[in-house]
Amino acid sequence: MAYSRSHILTPFTEKLDQIHSSIMTIGELARANFKNAICGLFERNDDYCNNAIANDEEIDLLEMQIDREGLYIMSRFQPVASDLRYVISSMKIGANIERIGDQVVSIARRSRKINEHPEVPELHELDKVIKLAMKMFDDALRAYTEENETLALHIKTQDKQLDRLNKELNERLILRMQDDSSKIPIYFNLIFISRCLERIGDHAANIAEDVVFAVSAEDIRHLGS
Repeated sequence: MAYSRSHILTPFTEKLDQIHSSIMTIGELARANFKNAICGLFERNDDYCNNAIANDEEIDLLEMQIDREGLYIMSRFQPVASDLRYVISSMKIGANIERIGDQVVSIARRSRKINEHPEVPELHELDKVIKLAMKMFDDALRAYTEENETLALHIKTQDKQLDRLNKELNERLILRMQDDSSKIPIYFNLIFISRCLERIGDHAANIAEDVVFAVSAEDIRHLGS
């Protein structure tokens, strides 16, 4: 995060740098897993899916590490004002990234089920949902790194759009189920993946809320659009 610190490193600033580094590490790993799960789906390659599932354990461990780092900072240094907000927000962001990792695992598992069947053109019905969910996650990580409140607020506005895309996709696939019952298992798994992507957007929006809180002490969690 582009927080303003003294050029002189102290034990306190070193610990703040450490929790920042941990957030970036867990974020990059979750992003890589996300891309692996999607590659596994579109390239019909279970190896990508298996990698995304296996690497989730490291994300879980990193989330616990971030919690330990945050609790240590608060108990050892008793930060106040913006420093305290930064630590609390970082811990909450770590938790949301871990939950994104859980959704990615679900996508990878559903992708393996879809790969058991012949390819269907409806797979590309997910394109817009994937693109927006991935953009929201990427922007959320960038908003944290750059302490960019404007970008964070923009992510919040995109969440409703992602909800709409997911709802429209579900409605189309349910109609397809009625027309071709032989493909119900495939369509069902596509609906489930779309729901996971929508939840990834929710967690990205949560990260955006925490960025705004860290930067300006504004709580925008229940302010709607």
